Amino acid sequence: MEIDVVDDKKNRFVFEIEGMGHTYLNILKNELWNDSHVKVATYAIKHPQVSKPKFILETDGDASPRAALGSAVGRLKKLTERFKKEMSAIR
Repeated sequence: MEIDVVDDKKNRFVFEIEGMGHTYLNILKNELWNDSHVKVATYAIKHPQVSKPKFILETDGDASPRAALGSAVGRLKKLTERFKKEMSAIR
């Protein structure tokens, strides 16, 4: 996975992320919306075969976009671990 920062300001963080599709980006976007400081969390894929997805994240300024992103990724990691544990119990 390759991440290219396009815009990095106090309240706005825009990055392109190669190798990711709608599945992961939707999960990330939805988790970011659980943060009360997030004002914009969206992404766009111009063409799935020739363009990198561009993710746009904006906050209210009380939390940085990078901090909100880190928190969301941390919550998703915990959710994934819990899911893996529960699924292994089913076997």
